[in-house]
Amino acid sequence: MRTVAASPFSSVFLLLVRAFFYEVWESLRIALRAIGTHKMRSILTTLGIIIGIVSVTAMATVVNGIEQDFEQDMAVLGTDVLYIERWPWVGSPGMKWWEYINRPYITADLADAIAAHSRHAVAVVPVADTRRTVAYEGRTLHDVTVLGVRASYPLVHPVDLAAGYFFSDFDERSARPVCIIGAEVADRLFPIVDPLGKTLRLDGHKYLVVGVMVRRGSGAEGPGSVDTQVIIPFNAFKHHFGVSRRDVSVRVRVRDPALIEEAKDELTGILRVARKLDAREENDFEINDQQSLRAQIAPVKTAIYGIGIGLTALALLVGGIGVMNIMFVSVKERTREIGIRKAVGAKRRTILAQFLIEAVVVSMVGGLLGVLVSLPLTMLIRMILPATLDMTVVVIAFGICAAVGTVFGLAPAWTAARANPIEALRYE
Repeated sequence: MRTVAASPFSSVFLLLVRAFFYEVWESLRIALRAIGTHKMRSILTTLGIIIGIVSVTAMATVVNGIEQDFEQDMAVLGTDVLYIERWPWVGSPGMKWWEYINRPYITADLADAIAAHSRHAVAVVPVADTRRTVAYEGRTLHDVTVLGVRASYPLVHPVDLAAGYFFSDFDERSARPVCIIGAEVADRLFPIVDPLGKTLRLDGHKYLVVGVMVRRGSGAEGPGSVDTQVIIPFNAFKHHFGVSRRDVSVRVRVRDPALIEEAKDELTGILRVARKLDAREENDFEINDQQSLRAQIAPVKTAIYGIGIGLTALALLVGGIGVMNIMFVSVKERTREIGIRKAVGAKRRTILAQFLIEAVVVSMVGGLLGVLVSLPLTMLIRMILPATLDMTVVVIAFGICAAVGTVFGLAPAWTAARANPIEALRYE
């Protein structure tokens, strides 16, 4: 059997790699020993890093929570749904509120006009809303959002039911007193019994529960959310609460979200004809959509990101300066040690690596403590927002620590590496 001899090049390469890792390990061991010798000083040095990392993780968690909450709300609005209303969602610089308040009310018959003439509309539904008291056998909920809608409502806004069914066209036309309730309403009014088939009182009027919606969960329990809604037939709403002096939101689901602007133009023409506006009159209605709201919120999100990044950068700058100052002190204290190491043959890069690794390790310890402090902080934030501290944020935090240690530890490490061995040996 023949054996293949290793080439001289590969042998040299292996020796160089082994020497490199030995130097790194030796530098790491010396750095850890130096940190262990001055535990209190090392912990105090990391305070700035800890504050910086807590700032990074808290900012990321809060922004992530706001983003998730915003996206949940946007998902409810729908990317392909247009809202015909009296008021615009987004205010303009020259907006005059008295011009909007004097506009005629939006009425349900506009939904019929759109359904009859629009080419882009897949489904149209008028939605009336009010805040009322809901009660069942001694349990009462105040300020509950009540929606009056037609049976086509699920075609515009999908309604996920945990139990029961959505009312039919017959129920809506006959103003039958039936309702679909949100998960939170079901839990509070019917904690131990099945709500289906039970009769609750909606502002004194009896309504039969025929459906219970799936819980949306975190961030969805505020006023007007799906979990705290009660949905009833539009004609029943009209009979019990009236719509003559109330704005109705006409919601239109568009066939193709890419044609949303074209659909807006078409709806504008249909609505102008339906509301008998001549060519000289301005529109007395607004067509709102998700994109206009996103455009309005975008500068706010940018400002939040900017403020968070600025505060984080300031905290990390303070922490980095603290690391650099302590490393200069450490270099000064160990000047004689540096001289001895150089006298026995330690190279400049070895000394540089030793102190640089020490600075990085100090920063990484601060990062670890910062992440540990951030865990309970994240739990507190999660009580308000649907936020999580994901692994990506943790990795970024440790990457920032390594960068801070490298940048701010470079000057002290370079000072130690350039020290004159004779003068260093004389240092007392």
